[in-house]
Amino acid sequence: MPKDRRKLVRLTWKRFQGAIMMLVRSEQGPRALVFAATLVVMMIAINGLNVLNSYVGRDFMSAIENKNFAGFQAEGIMYAVVFVLSSVVLALYRFTEERLGILWREQLTSKLTEAYLTDRTYYRLDSATGVANPDQRISDDVRAFTTTTLSFMLLILNGTLTAISFSGVLWSISPLLFSVAVGYAVVGSAMTILLGKPLIRLNYHQLDMEANFRSDLIHVRENSESIALAHREGRFKARLKNRLDSLTYNFRRLIRINRNLAFFTNGYNYFIQIIPALIIAPYFIAGKVEFGVITQSTMAFATLLGAFSLIVTQFQSISAFSAVTARLHILSEAIEKTHHTHPCAIRIEEAPGKVIYENVTLRSSDNSRVLVENLNLEVKQGSRWLFTGPDDASKVALFRATASVWDCGSGKIVRPGLDDILFLPERPYLPPGALRDVLLRTGMENVTLDEEIIAVLRKLGLEETVERAGGLGADKDWDDVFSIGEQHMLSIARIFLAKPAFVYLDRPGSSLPKSQISTILDMLAAQSIAVVILSKNGESRLHYDSCLEIKPDGSWEVHHDAAAGGAGDAADLRDLSC
Repeated sequence: MPKDRRKLVRLTWKRFQGAIMMLVRSEQGPRALVFAATLVVMMIAINGLNVLNSYVGRDFMSAIENKNFAGFQAEGIMYAVVFVLSSVVLALYRFTEERLGILWREQLTSKLTEAYLTDRTYYRLDSATGVANPDQRISDDVRAFTTTTLSFMLLILNGTLTAISFSGVLWSISPLLFSVAVGYAVVGSAMTILLGKPLIRLNYHQLDMEANFRSDLIHVRENSESIALAHREGRFKARLKNRLDSLTYNFRRLIRINRNLAFFTNGYNYFIQIIPALIIAPYFIAGKVEFGVITQSTMAFATLLGAFSLIVTQFQSISAFSAVTARLHILSEAIEKTHHTHPCAIRIEEAPGKVIYENVTLRSSDNSRVLVENLNLEVKQGSRWLFTGPDDASKVALFRATASVWDCGSGKIVRPGLDDILFLPERPYLPPGALRDVLLRTGMENVTLDEEIIAVLRKLGLEETVERAGGLGADKDWDDVFSIGEQHMLSIARIFLAKPAFVYLDRPGSSLPKSQISTILDMLAAQSIAVVILSKNGESRLHYDSCLEIKPDGSWEVHHDAAAGGAGDAADLRDLSC
């Protein structure tokens, strides 16, 4: 076996063992072991019934040959009893297998989902590791992996029991027939591996190509309005056609290899039916065995070949299984790597009542230029700050670094814990779900009264908007219900319900007028909530205590309002050279 193929087999086996041990050691492990033990017991019963069935079938056919009506009736009744028992055991076996399969899928999916959402892995995974389509791997690949792995485990175990059970039966009929069965299976397996080995690589690529095509279709659906307004249909037609051409080309190669493999495996399976008769029929013609022995040898030979020929009969599934196993293993390794990799040299320390930047330098994501250089700044609780500058990238980098989602830079940021500081991006995000839950911080659903929510909505002028959408109990895709401005104001409402000490607003002027921003600032000040606003449209014409101006070369300058604490718009930031 070539070195790369041996490595692949070892890796697949190692991943297989790791997945099994993960299930056994999990909370679901005891139940999984009970199901597995039940399957083994039923598998032994099924094999015992199959062996019994081979002898009953032999005597049944011999009774017909000998015109023994009493024996025919007795064996017919025994046949019926064996069939009923086999049907019951097989149904229970299938039920238990499916219960174990869904238990395993639940455990593995829960573990991967939890790891995917921990420490914002979902945000950093693609850029940190280059793993494509983690969502598809967690959903479809886990389902395929658990179902196929369980199936293979049971096939191997059942094949072992079948080989043990029917080897004796076939040897007692004819040692020559037993030797032919073993040799036939070995040659067939070797030929199948030789013809089908490209399937593993092609199946791996096919899964990624299908996921990429589906991802682009989802992107079109989620951005349909923007695409329609910008008339970008032509670009997406070309992009989707390229995706489709790639996956169909790869799939055509899969089909060709499967065709060549089918030429061999179909012939292999057909000859199984005739080989026992070719060897045993001469013994019957010579009067050395009864006619029932021919039927018994045919059944025993086919059953034993089925046990020996798992590679031949299951190679297409094995190739897909190897691809799925590799994809899940790569995802698991990438998540683990992300958890233990800290590419950001910016240290984040949590302390209540203040936000402090100490020697903070931020670089662009491609590390080509400095966005902010050696920033030293303190934002005190209850203060009102404006971050401004001609380059949005610098302000956004500082915004994201404060939220612990910017990787390129150095220095230290001291800020409250995430329960006491909120970040509202330029494009607001309202997750799907009941509107009441959307407006509340996780964990506050059972301690916040509807009256309190409605009071906040009323102050922000959102009461009628929420009623139009169906009330607090409505459960919809809010991107399709509310305008950008309404989504932004609902996100603002969430701030007043969460009552943090600090709030960062990323360019609210993109979707809100100056008058609304002014109202929001006054409401925040009334609750002593410190606010930092990134400027874009109109925000700079409002009153602030201080202003941070970030210049194109990364240098910065702070301007303080000498009239801080004054009313309304009496102090204009233009007087602060901001």
